[in-house]
Amino acid sequence: MHEIRSIITLLTISVFLLIFNSCDNDDEVNIDDSTNDTEFGTIIDLDPDLFLNSTTVTVVDCTLSDGTTTTCYEIVASTPSDHEMGPWCPNNISDGEESGGIWLENGEVYNIDGAFIENLASFYNDDTWLMYDDDGNIYVTETEEDCINAANPNVGEEYKNFCVECIPDYISELTRTWLIPTSPKKLSTSTSFAGVSPMVSGPSIRGIAFNGVEFSASAPVDDILGAYTIAPFDDAGGHINVHQGYHYHAATGVSTKITQSDGHAAMIGYAMDGHGIYEQLNEDGIEPEDLDECRGHYDDIRGYHYHVDAPGSNNFIDCLYGAYVN
Repeated sequence: MHEIRSIITLLTISVFLLIFNSCDNDDEVNIDDSTNDTEFGTIIDLDPDLFLNSTTVTVVDCTLSDGTTTTCYEIVASTPSDHEMGPWCPNNISDGEESGGIWLENGEVYNIDGAFIENLASFYNDDTWLMYDDDGNIYVTETEEDCINAANPNVGEEYKNFCVECIPDYISELTRTWLIPTSPKKLSTSTSFAGVSPMVSGPSIRGIAFNGVEFSASAPVDDILGAYTIAPFDDAGGHINVHQGYHYHAATGVSTKITQSDGHAAMIGYAMDGHGIYEQLNEDGIEPEDLDECRGHYDDIRGYHYHVDAPGSNNFIDCLYGAYVN
């Protein structure tokens, strides 16, 4: 009888140790620094190696909009190294589309060639438009002072009917610096961008391309057209002002992108909250149907991420669903 009790006791202790060790091993397996599982799914950390060598990326301490103290990548860039900038304005109404950039109107992309400039009065149904002289030469800003004055929202009458063209020489000494979280923090509510509402204090920049160029807020097209000026974008969707430098207003497929092996839309950069930004359409030419109000959604491979708006929309994404640096 004593022997039976001893055997039962030993079996009980063995089972207890087995359960204890099993629980302890499970804890070790679940500790994995490569993934960050939250109630919002797996978080994909920002990969600094995706930025081009012309872009400087360093790690710094930062505080996010929700008060989180963490680390960010400080991204410094000036102009794109993966494509040429321009052209923007054609010189004569006889010039072909290779001489100018593009214009965004009502969701469509138009080539800015000489014929487009010649037909502005018909295009906008307003005879005030006349951006060329009797010889067909188009009125184009020629100096940095003209560039600054013509880009002013309160542009003077002397710049009416000018094609506004600011060139890279005007920003040769300008660099821009941005902070993006090294690991995005998904929030339960979205944040609107500054400028969308007078009460919003969120960021104005939507994100950063892999070449270090910003995905900017919508261009103030109404102000530009109201002054009877045109400030074209180049074929990459970018143009220049002396304060922002070169920046994008549309994703046209020209800047560096990372193709996806599963047919998903290519990645083109990061939003200011650290979530990835992808092209509008998947390889099948279809936009995902489950995008939220920010133009984002989730999958197991890319985590939460955004898809940009159509190139002609003068827009990238509509809000942020992650914490950002104020």
